[in-house]
Amino acid sequence: MSASFAFPPIGFGPGSAPPEGEDGLQYLAMPSGVSVYAAHLPEIDDPERVRPAMAFLEGLRDMAAQWGPGRSLLLKRDGLDAASRAVVDDALGEGEVSVLLDDGAGRIEVQETVFAGIWTLRALSPDDSQAVREQMEIGAFPRAVLARAFPARSATAPDIAALASPGVVNAPAILTELLDRSAAWRPGCAAHVINLSLLPHTPEDLDLIASVLGRGGVTILSRGYGNCRIEATATPHVWRVRYFNSMDTLILDTIEVAEVPEIACAAPEDIADSAARLAEICAALAGGDA
Repeated sequence: MSASFAFPPIGFGPGSAPPEGEDGLQYLAMPSGVSVYAAHLPEIDDPERVRPAMAFLEGLRDMAAQWGPGRSLLLKRDGLDAASRAVVDDALGEGEVSVLLDDGAGRIEVQETVFAGIWTLRALSPDDSQAVREQMEIGAFPRAVLARAFPARSATAPDIAALASPGVVNAPAILTELLDRSAAWRPGCAAHVINLSLLPHTPEDLDLIASVLGRGGVTILSRGYGNCRIEATATPHVWRVRYFNSMDTLILDTIEVAEVPEIACAAPEDIADSAARLAEICAALAGGDA
């Protein structure tokens, strides 16, 4: 039965507004500042001097045009002097996703370029003072990182009940589900996500989950829309994925069982766009040399 017009609707009229001097509803600030691609041409004073940079970018363009889903293509960054290296870095820029691999066997820094799916990888010296090896990789996510993201699986399963302390409520059930999904994971499996933001849990639950899953060697930061911080656990194919707004407030806390969380990957259509945009940059630079 519809409400009578003799009475004002709920939420209107005297007493419905907040008292003077008090704010109304307080909403959680959501992410803002979406990154948008903008073409950029490096300034070249002497085209002949940076001819190796042009050849490198053209080689990268050709590789990007040959890329197909499921593939990973590599191109070493050899033979570039300081001037050519600066032109390449300026042309490629920095994109939304950065990765740090530190598994005790050496550090690798990865930066997505402004061309989605085209990545710069730098293997650092033992003292982290310089890059000892550099290469480009074209693909959804760098395979060199995934190959070392997780330690070898332990032969014995943890005794979750013995590790539980007072205050633990839901962690045992969550961990049982995650460990089962991790053991059953195979290439091509759909991602399995547990949303901790929607599940009741205590601080002791979170401590036990972190202790049992452990810490892997990969940290990913995606800045496409707010900040998404992704950390590999020491349990194969299990990732901690947390989303923060522009005020660095946690707005979504999840654990994902997958090869790599989709938020960190470039989509096939984005890589195709990158190949076309890189071709446009090369054509513009070649035209400027004429």
